[in-house]
Amino acid sequence: MPECVRDIKMDNQNSQKMLVSIITPCYNSEKTIEKTLTCIEHQTYSNIEYIIIDGGSTDTTLERIESYRSRLPEKLVVLSKKDRGIYDAMNKGIRIAQGQLIGIVNSDDWYEPDTVSQVVNHYQGNPYEVVYGLQRTYQDGREKATVIYHHDFLPQQMITHPTCFVTKAAYDAFGVFDLQYRSAADYDLMLRFYESGKVVFTPVMSVLSNFQLGGMSSSQTGVRENARIRYQRGYMSRRRYYFVTFKSHLFEWTHHEWTHRRADKK
Repeated sequence: MPECVRDIKMDNQNSQKMLVSIITPCYNSEKTIEKTLTCIEHQTYSNIEYIIIDGGSTDTTLERIESYRSRLPEKLVVLSKKDRGIYDAMNKGIRIAQGQLIGIVNSDDWYEPDTVSQVVNHYQGNPYEVVYGLQRTYQDGREKATVIYHHDFLPQQMITHPTCFVTKAAYDAFGVFDLQYRSAADYDLMLRFYESGKVVFTPVMSVLSNFQLGGMSSSQTGVRENARIRYQRGYMSRRRYYFVTFKSHLFEWTHHEWTHRRADKK
């Protein structure tokens, strides 16, 4: 077991004083980021480092963040610079994070008020590197479902990644997000943890995160990248991989044609 992971397992005493880092990557998020900022403001756990990595927004995102500054944790870091996409922003946040545990909440998602408290209480005194829980999903502003995907089935399906809190030591030992992926770098990362046999996952059977469907992870790009990852690791047959990829391209093309024809009729 890597030394840093073993050290983190031995350092869970005084967990109520333990620093937790939360990262929000954003870009032109003026319409959604206030709900995310509000969820950080209302966390019942106080020792939080909040890191916002902005990709050089050209709208009022930074102004909205500034208007919340006095209500956010004292340990607040806001960086704004053009990046290579959401995973690059997440990696920047992970590298500067000082917390023992790191959570990532996107700028259109939000935590429950007791999310960090629940995660810390679950982590306390236990040999965990990844803590995750139930995810409430929304589509077009309406609640759709509350789900959890167990880590035992990671070779078949990604766990509820917006709920994940990962130790800084696990990132140090096994790496961060691979920028070759546009949508599925989180799945690749969790499989790296899982396949190492040295990272301990544990679920919390409570809602930790609220997730808006419709982003890159819900796209056909995400479908194809997830399939490629599973195929390359031997979790999916070649025949199944080709079928999923073909079906995804067909769906994308059909949707594109339908959208254009509908627009032409107008």
